[in-house]
Amino acid sequence: MSKQQKNINKEFKLSSWAIDNPSVVYVMIGIFFFLGLSAYFDMPREDFPEIKETKIYISTPYPGNTAEDIERLITDPLEDKLKNISNVVEITSTSQEDYAIITVEFDEDISVEAAKQKVKDEVDSEKASEDWPTFNGAKVEPNVFDLNLSEEIAIMNINLTGDYPVEKLKDYGEYLEDLIEDLPQIKKVDIRGAQEKEVEIAVDVYKMMASKVSFNDILQAIGNGNMTLSAGNLVNSGQRRTIRIIGEIETPEALENFIIKSENGAVYLRDVANITFKDKEKTTYARKEGQSVVMLEVKKRAGKNMIQAADEIKIIVAQAQDNYFPKDLEVVITNDSSSRTLNQVDDLVNNIIFGILLVVTVLMFFLGFRNALFVGFAIPMSMFMSFVVLSLLGYTLNTMILFGLIMGLGMLVDNGIVVVENVYRLMSEGVPRVQAAKQGISEIAFPIIISTATTVAAFVPLGLWPGIFGQFMIYFPITLSVVLGSSLFVAIFMNSMLVSKFMEVGDKELSRKQLIRISLILGGFGLFILVFGGAMRGLGTLMILTAALFWAYKYGIKRWANKFQAGSLVRFENWYERQLKRALTGKNVYWYFGSTVLLLLSAFMFFGMSVGAGRTNIEFFPNNTPNQIIVYIEYPQGTDIEKTNTITKDIEKRVAEVLNAPEQLDNGYNFLVEASVSQVGEGAGNPQTDGGSSAEMPHRGKITASMREFKYRRGMDTEVLRKQVQETLKGVYPGVAISVEKDENGPPAGYPINIELEGSDYDALILSAEKMRNYINTKNIPGIAELKIDVNKGKPAMIVRVDREKAGTLGVAVGQVGMQLRRSLFGEKAGVYKEDGEDYDINVRFKEDLRYNKSALFNQNIIFRDQATGRIKEIPVSAVTTQKTPLLSLPLNTETAKGS
Repeated sequence: MSKQQKNINKEFKLSSWAIDNPSVVYVMIGIFFFLGLSAYFDMPREDFPEIKETKIYISTPYPGNTAEDIERLITDPLEDKLKNISNVVEITSTSQEDYAIITVEFDEDISVEAAKQKVKDEVDSEKASEDWPTFNGAKVEPNVFDLNLSEEIAIMNINLTGDYPVEKLKDYGEYLEDLIEDLPQIKKVDIRGAQEKEVEIAVDVYKMMASKVSFNDILQAIGNGNMTLSAGNLVNSGQRRTIRIIGEIETPEALENFIIKSENGAVYLRDVANITFKDKEKTTYARKEGQSVVMLEVKKRAGKNMIQAADEIKIIVAQAQDNYFPKDLEVVITNDSSSRTLNQVDDLVNNIIFGILLVVTVLMFFLGFRNALFVGFAIPMSMFMSFVVLSLLGYTLNTMILFGLIMGLGMLVDNGIVVVENVYRLMSEGVPRVQAAKQGISEIAFPIIISTATTVAAFVPLGLWPGIFGQFMIYFPITLSVVLGSSLFVAIFMNSMLVSKFMEVGDKELSRKQLIRISLILGGFGLFILVFGGAMRGLGTLMILTAALFWAYKYGIKRWANKFQAGSLVRFENWYERQLKRALTGKNVYWYFGSTVLLLLSAFMFFGMSVGAGRTNIEFFPNNTPNQIIVYIEYPQGTDIEKTNTITKDIEKRVAEVLNAPEQLDNGYNFLVEASVSQVGEGAGNPQTDGGSSAEMPHRGKITASMREFKYRRGMDTEVLRKQVQETLKGVYPGVAISVEKDENGPPAGYPINIELEGSDYDALILSAEKMRNYINTKNIPGIAELKIDVNKGKPAMIVRVDREKAGTLGVAVGQVGMQLRRSLFGEKAGVYKEDGEDYDINVRFKEDLRYNKSALFNQNIIFRDQATGRIKEIPVSAVTTQKTPLLSLPLNTETAKGS
């Protein structure tokens, strides 16, 4: 048998099996169609892939302590333990007033779960030591966690406002909070703009001293009097009865009748203190368009469907407005990021539909309408298969996945085109359809397999990228590989079977009657799906457009296609053939090759010159047009929240003037800015740089302006608006750090440039940092939007020293002095008041007008019973203490580097 005959009889077994078993392939198509649609609707939607950093965080709140004490009592002991863990690359920590956070970075040789367990074991070991500090009678509890940025950024804000007190708005907010947190997609809901309640025992120091009552007397009276406990079981007459001692208070007012001292007559708690059930000290403000609101920040759970969560939340809000909330309560949802994600998914569907139409239209001019449909079929089928595989891999439908799918859209038709064109060529030469299908595919099977493999191989290095960026970028090569692999599968199995059944060399002339029948079937089903199909409306659109294409081809495109095939295409092929012969003749080969190499080198050279001259910028992620403009406001550490709130209000007014400029308004409607919300205190941090910190932030504020969808902006650039806001605030508020930023695209990267100074003397480090900042500012380097020092030195501290000799002579210990002042100023928890299933702390402290009175604090008596004589002693705090000139209390940032 000749070599030519062997090539004719050669078959590719997989495609031949598909051709010989069309029923199985039809079932396969139906299964993948159903599974693909199901996977598409079930895949969670989100903006960007979820990135798990190889960092473990330890946050430790310890209220009422300075940064130095936090460093000494919490941070240093934990760092000493953590630096012995294997696989640790670096340990960094920040100690500030009331709070410490330590970040432990691991190498990539250990999983996040294993690293977290190692850190937790060491933290628990240190916490178990007898030197570990306590707070309110229990050991301070460090929280060990790994950070997923998608769980830290709110997917929407729900704002409640109306002619109601804040307490009532908070009740409505808690009603929504309970319903929303029951959703499996939601991790937590934070309420901003409203405070938790407490029972405050506001002590009058002068009445307390007159009655010779101490803080210990009050704390013991409340602790012993407000409790319910079981005494065990009493067996009597063959029955067991549980004895319960009921002593918990039912109302806060019941505390007034507690007797705190009975010596020389009873002293009631009401005699020395006022008892109120009120909000805790203000730690948060929230406003929308300058109007105070109670705001709910909704944060979704990792790996869950953002769009589904947003839809269910909107249903909950609507039902609450109809059935529970009063009619004059205004509930507004802002910063809803689900709509942007939904638009991205819709754009994918539109691109797929548009891609099918373009491919089919182009192929009409070369292969005819029927054969063009074979290639068009490969696009949705490959996408359905890709959704199935990506869903099985546990991926979400995010920007990187969508990018890979859309990029693969233009590449996946290659295999189908080669298969259809080669079979078409053989049939044109007179080979029977089935034989042409088997022979045609056998001729090009290995070339298209190799071609697909080499295309995938070009993207493999992206999947080997280490670090956070590697975790982010790996979705792109995997998605592209899945898409191209799916298209190869479709070409070998499904396209091969379809061409063996339905391909024709000559165009079949459709009669008007047949055309009407096809149009009624496709258009009817398409219209039904378009109207009632919900999320499947895209399929209905495709069916309607396909029916329209039949008419367009019969009465327009066919005539142009025939003319193109007989004229333009023939002339182009002849011209191309002449150019090939010319290029491969004699010395022309060297000239063409040399010219090609020269052009390549020139391209590299001119590109390098463009980069060097600054005409071409190089950046990892494109500079996105802002969907949000965020103004971060930061006063020096220790600033009172009321002062921060006042300056934030003023900044809000300036920002509002820019956001509501006349050129952005159309009869009062702002077509560029959708909403603007402000937060002061809790929730005002930057999740991109704060590393999951949950510390109170009374010195911080944040204004978030959400832009409308791109199609509604009437061509205006929101980056220009951001720069206008930045210029408006520049240099207006000395002493306040203000940065105007935008929502970031891509993996979390923090600030572009960090300069770290190391040393043991914080004063010297801060002085050097300030000199460096001032020097850089004098250079006017373009592109620097903000330059700040992360060690904040603005918090003054008063040093109180105890005269040990005098205190010892009077029978007073240093601890007694410290606890007396702490209880007076910060307070101490005396118990819990329970109401409607909620627990509220009972805190004892000075009255507000005396709490910040220096004279009342230091002239109060320490009242205690002398163990030697049994007599009550009263020692003024000022008699055993001296006060030092205020110094500066610094939030301390430390770093420990350890090789892996």
